[in-house]
This record gives sequence, C-alpha cells and structure tokens, in this order.
Amino acid sequence: MATRKISFDPDSSGGSLRRIVLGIALLIGLGFLLDATLMRIDAGHVGIKVKLAGSARGVQDIPVVTGWVMYNPLTEQIVSFPISVQNVVWTASANEGRTVDESITFSSQEGVNVNSDIGLSFHIDSAKAPHLYLRFRQPDVLVLADGYVRNAVREAFNDIASRMAVQEIYGAGKGKLVADVSARLREVLGNDGFIIDQLTINGALRLPENVAQAINRAMEATQNAIQAENRVRQVRAEAEQNVAQAHGGAEAARQRAEGEADAVLIRARADAKSNEIIRLSTTGTVLQYRAIERWDGKLPMMQSGDKLPLLTFDTSKLTLNDADREKKLKELLADDKSENKAVPQPSDPSAFSPATAPSAAPAASAPPAPAAPAASN
Repeated sequence: MATRKISFDPDSSGGSLRRIVLGIALLIGLGFLLDATLMRIDAGHVGIKVKLAGSARGVQDIPVVTGWVMYNPLTEQIVSFPISVQNVVWTASANEGRTVDESITFSSQEGVNVNSDIGLSFHIDSAKAPHLYLRFRQPDVLVLADGYVRNAVREAFNDIASRMAVQEIYGAGKGKLVADVSARLREVLGNDGFIIDQLTINGALRLPENVAQAINRAMEATQNAIQAENRVRQVRAEAEQNVAQAHGGAEAARQRAEGEADAVLIRARADAKSNEIIRLSTTGTVLQYRAIERWDGKLPMMQSGDKLPLLTFDTSKLTLNDADREKKLKELLADDKSENKAVPQPSDPSAFSPATAPSAAPAASAPPAPAAPAASN
C-alpha cells in the first residue's frame, strides 16, 4: 500500500497567522478610533464644540445637534449641555431637595424678615448654550441653579419685597410679588440663556411670631368690619324694602279710593244723564199714556167740568218747547251713541209709543199716577 507524505511549510503558515493577527489589531484600533472620535448627543441636550488648537481656539458659537457627532479628539472637544426643563426647590424641609435648609429669606418695606420655600422651573436656550458654557465653564446646569440662579432669585425677591408692606406680602399682594420677581428674573437671567418657565412660593410664608399675630389680628378686625358693614347693608335694604312696601300699599289704597270715587261719580253722572233724557223724552202724551196705564178704572166721586182728572194735562206749562226739547234730547242721545249705548231718538213727540216708551226709568223720574178716589155709596 502506497503512502502519501504530507509536508509542512513553516513560512506559509506563519504568514497567514500574521495576517489574521494584523486584521484583528486593525479592527481593535478602528474600534478605539471610532470610540475616541464619535460621541452621541442625547435628546434634550446640545453638543458644544470646543477648539483646542489652531487660530479659532475656544468655544464655537454654533451648537452641535443631537445624535452621533464625529470630531478630532486631538484638536476638538464636544461638551453635552442639557436644554430640557430643570426643576429646583429651595426649601427648609429635609424631606424635599437637600437635607439642609435652602429656603430664601427676604425683607419687606418695614424691614420684617420673611422666609419662604421657593420653587423654580427653567430651561436653557439652545442658541445661547455656548455662551453660557463659555462664561461659567460648567456643563451641569443644576450646579449653576444652586449658585448663580439662586443668588439672582434671592436678590430679586429682596429688591421687589423692599417696596411692599409686610401685610401686603402676606395677603393679597403675594401673587403680585411672584409676578414681579418672575419678570425681574427673565430680565436678568435671559441674557445668559435662562428661560424662566415658572416661579412659585411653596406653602405659607414664615414671619416672626409677633408680626404674624399682629397681621392675623388686623385681618380678623378687617373681616369683622366687613361683616358688620354687610349687616348694616342688609338692615338698610330690609328697611328700604319695608318703606317701599308701605308706599306701595298706600299708593294702592289711594288709587283704589280714587277708583271707587270715580266709579261713584260716573254712576251719578250716568243717573243724572238718564234722568235728563227721561225728562226730555216725557211729553204730555206720554204722561197721559202713563196715567191711563196706571188708572184702575174708577172715577172719582167729585169732579169739575167735562174732563177726567189725571187724564189730561196742560202741556203749555212745560219749560221747553218741542223744538228745544228735541234738540237737547238729540245731543244727549248722540253722546250715548259715542259710548255704545242704544237709546231711541224720537223725531217728534208722537214717536214715543207705548212700545218705545222708557219702562226702566226710576220711579222718581216719572210722575206717579195718583190713585182715583174710591166711589162713595
């Protein structure tokens, strides 16, 4: 059986191994190079490029956007600077913020010290981030907040509060104090890129005990005065209401009395007018008809002449002649027509027949027919 001889060339195997080692070294070097020249800028941050060499050494004005950024680590440096909203609280409580007392104290117009817990929300303008870093050389904005920003807040509170009375600060002027301090901070810190989102006074203001008691007594007296004034207004309103009701009752009674008087007067005028119409419309013929209508048919025992008593009348004794009486009657009836009253208008004395003669006239208006004397036996 033939055998095959395998030969081993040390030169060729050594070259392959070197190539493999060199490739691995290149990959490792490339990894180190990429790690040194690439930097990731997270969301809510901007990358500030700093030139370390050359004629343009220093902070560059144009910030680097977020994401992966390549730079030369030998001549450049990338600083990640936060621009998201930051919240800080300076309080005396050990359960919030730091364990030390970080509350802010300021003085009022009278020189009374007022202590308070202050909360601040702010963020950095991305366009001014290089300027802020160049000025303070501090990429941690919370460090700036505890130092530079806190001093600015305390100074603004002292400046604004020094022109306000302590009672105003403790009462309704608290909101005005916060608004004015916020405006002052926007003016002072805005040039450095700080944008103030919200400034708050957390909790109640802390005053010296004697001052707090004096203010509370003054507020209580003010509240009592307001309540007393409200009671006075209520009593005055009730009195005015009673007076108005009394006036209204008196006016109603007066108008009711006037209405009743007017009604009596109207009825009296109507009765007088009705009597006048009956008087003018009652002629001798009508009177004779009424006398005949009321006669019981018995003749008196004694009579003179050939005329029946009470059946004939002397019409010459009437005060008005027929023409004047008819004219006056027409005028009265014309007034009645304007008031929607239906009253007959006779054209001559004979127009009043038994059918049209007024039958509803009052008994006092028509002369009563005297009863004929009883015949004697």
